[in-house]
Amino acid sequence: MQLDALNAVNCDIIFKDHGVSGTKASRQGLDKMLDDAKAGDTVIVFKLDRLGRSVLHLADLLVQFQQDEIHFCSLSEGINTTTPGGKLVYHLFSAFAEFQRDIIAESTTAGLEAARRRGSKLGRPKALTIETLLAAQRIIAQENVSIAEAAKRIGASRSTLRRGLLDIVPHKLVMWIKDRNASSYHFGKLK
Repeated sequence: MQLDALNAVNCDIIFKDHGVSGTKASRQGLDKMLDDAKAGDTVIVFKLDRLGRSVLHLADLLVQFQQDEIHFCSLSEGINTTTPGGKLVYHLFSAFAEFQRDIIAESTTAGLEAARRRGSKLGRPKALTIETLLAAQRIIAQENVSIAEAAKRIGASRSTLRRGLLDIVPHKLVMWIKDRNASSYHFGKLK
């Protein structure tokens, strides 16, 4: 039925996602169509639910189509963005998508704020404990080894150890100074 309807309006290329749920984030046919579509093309679907996996996804696609100057037509719903009525529907979808994104952002912000008030630590946990950082700092200072070597000894990457050491140094402004002869790093306070 869908193919018959698309053939009846003389579609040049038909992209198919046979046996793939419309709720899937990535669909081979949809992805290929989005890659191939260019300004001046018209994307035609039998029904709206054949294109977007949700109203928000559909609205985002319609916004993307408008930005890329691609027209959209849904045969069952009679939506055609080349007509004034179709443009109105596009703007309604666009406003709804923006509203939905604002609600999601507002809810996320409120949730994070509530977690902070409860004393929850937000973000990714530190990769290295203070004890491990102090041991690495001791290795660097007493054995005069590079950060890379100290990191290897404690089983961390050089950049992870460097970030951790910057966190425990009492000065707010710190830089790493490379000793060109010894190829090791030392702490230096910025003036």
